[in-house]
Amino acid sequence: MSNNNERIIKLACIDSEALPLFSKSADGKTRGGYEPEAAALVMSRLAGGAANIEWIMVPWDDMIPTVRAGGADAVWCGQGMTPERAALVDFTHPYAVFNETLIVRADDPARSADDLAGYKIGAITGSTNMKLAETFPGVELVHFGASDDVFKDMIEATRSGEVDGFVDDDVVMIPLGQEDPDFVEAFTVLTGNRWGIGVAPGNDALRAEINAAIESVIADGSLAAVWKKWMPLLPFPLKNVA
Repeated sequence: MSNNNERIIKLACIDSEALPLFSKSADGKTRGGYEPEAAALVMSRLAGGAANIEWIMVPWDDMIPTVRAGGADAVWCGQGMTPERAALVDFTHPYAVFNETLIVRADDPARSADDLAGYKIGAITGSTNMKLAETFPGVELVHFGASDDVFKDMIEATRSGEVDGFVDDDVVMIPLGQEDPDFVEAFTVLTGNRWGIGVAPGNDALRAEINAAIESVIADGSLAAVWKKWMPLLPFPLKNVA
């Protein structure tokens, strides 16, 4: 039986299979991966009292609108802190930093942006990944986003030949290129995108609580331990939050 005084924070995210970040939920409520484990750690340290998480699973395009409409308290879902998003939500300190990778089919020889003229390249609409794809000379951009499982959609579109490759964050793309024989990492760009939690504009109290909690879990090494558990090949990027 739940406690009526139990604090719950609603976090919006897609429901997608994108390990080591997160697994697709079997029940619409729970899943594994760096994102949910890091979120649980941070929410356990809130100054106003530890909070349990209720994941609000929505398509990528609906995450920020859901927060702005009051359907969730924040977006915790691989949100690079871009100026466009910062105009819609207030970001916390970063809890992760990633680079970006282009994946192509295993028999494709492309290994640099200069090899891509005439290619159809996919990425999530409005993402930092799409911003990078826009810099590739001579490519045709293919937008993804209006789906509950956009990462799978991009994988299958590349596998089938609908697109020639797609851009996403190195943390999910490098394992894909190494573990699935249909794909290969074409190249990675060291963009150093900082990810933050986007709270509703003006919700300064929650943002301050989350910032203090992030500072705490970085300072004591507990966030680094979660990182190492899920991403042992990537160095933990956060030595401080300045």
